Amino acid sequence: MRRAPFVALILPMLLAACGTAIESPMTVFADPGKYEWYSCDQLVPHRQLWESKEKQLKLLMEKAKQSTGGSAISVVAYQGDYVNAREELQVIDATARAKKCKMPGDWQSDSVIR
Repeated sequence: MRRAPFVALILPMLLAACGTAIESPMTVFADPGKYEWYSCDQLVPHRQLWESKEKQLKLLMEKAKQSTGGSAISVVAYQGDYVNAREELQVIDATARAKKCKMPGDWQSDSVIR
């Protein structure tokens, strides 16, 4: 009998969480609405910034893993920042798609001509 009120309270929260997950990517560190009011021109430099941070952190993680105990150091020192950079890129890309922005990766000059 005690489970019914608990289920009645939890079920709507779970369904609400599923509804918001469809609209925006799930993130732990990045705020899904952070770039909502940015124009397409403002999104490009932010994407470039986070893309360079992601590449830098990935290189640092790979370099740290080459040494003894480097995997643990890599996780402790760089993994959180790397996940944050990836999530920021996901949020920027989702916002750009929603606004139908042309991002540098989508430009015609970057595609292969056949």
